[in-house]
Amino acid sequence: MPTITAAVLAAFAGYALAWYLGMVEGNFALLLFLATVVTGLYWVAERFWFLPRRRQAAEAMEAQSRERAAQLAAQGITQTDQPDLSQARQRLLMQPWWLDWTAGLFPVILAVFVLRSFLFEPFKIPSGSMIPTLLVGDLILVNKFTYGLRLPVINTKITEGNAPRRGDVMVFRYPPKPSLDYIKRVVGVPGDEVAYLNKRLTINGQPVSKEALPEYLDEDSMRYSRQFRETFEGRTHRILNDDERPAFIPGAEDFPRKDLCRYSVEGVVCKVPPGHFFMMGDNRDNSLDSRYWGFVPERNIVGKAFLIWMNFGDFKRIGAFE
Repeated sequence: MPTITAAVLAAFAGYALAWYLGMVEGNFALLLFLATVVTGLYWVAERFWFLPRRRQAAEAMEAQSRERAAQLAAQGITQTDQPDLSQARQRLLMQPWWLDWTAGLFPVILAVFVLRSFLFEPFKIPSGSMIPTLLVGDLILVNKFTYGLRLPVINTKITEGNAPRRGDVMVFRYPPKPSLDYIKRVVGVPGDEVAYLNKRLTINGQPVSKEALPEYLDEDSMRYSRQFRETFEGRTHRILNDDERPAFIPGAEDFPRKDLCRYSVEGVVCKVPPGHFFMMGDNRDNSLDSRYWGFVPERNIVGKAFLIWMNFGDFKRIGAFE
């Protein structure tokens, strides 16, 4: 067993290293699931096989010591140098290293697996597509049950939950490459006609409220952008527009149901198909979103982003957001 366990741990470590070095495309959900299963098997084996055998060995040692003492007493020998069996018993009951690194870690790994798979999952914002709502380096939490619980790895929905609403900030699997997680704002739900023409958003023929705010300074690029307050169904959030960027959508890819979109020099108009969502970044002119790569299927949903739990460069950013 020590050899087999060493090989298993080496395989996990090798996969993690290859992922870190970019040699393989990692899947953390799958890795965590496998770690939970493997350590769980060791935990069961420890509880019902290895630990009982170690206890039997300790009891046999103590019984042998008592038997020897009884034999000596029968011969009239009562003063003997009896060894201290407590340390020997402790050594016999102690988990070997290969169980300590497997069965011993199972409760922690199981807790992380359940928490991450069904309750909350942490993410780090890698790009500026959601500025000014979310900044690069923000560490956020995603609610995994609001839109319905899903089985890990295969992402199959097992409870209904609430339907995504316009204005929600949602994490989802990037349709062209589902191994990647993206974060954008829900702009269109199934059945909506979404128009983004001349940098003005319209849903089902109704312009979305857009109120001008003071210009926004991006401290990383030291550039100012026009800033607005948008309102979806009574909920507000801020967006940015860059006057130097054109209104038309350059380089839109081929994607499923692209025939439901009409592109022009003014922008794009799309009819959202059933079971899909239209996503856009709040940094409207610096976001690769549904305008470029298409609709997000319902099966790709990961969860609803709702909280910045840490930003090591600015603690004031900690808190809920819309």
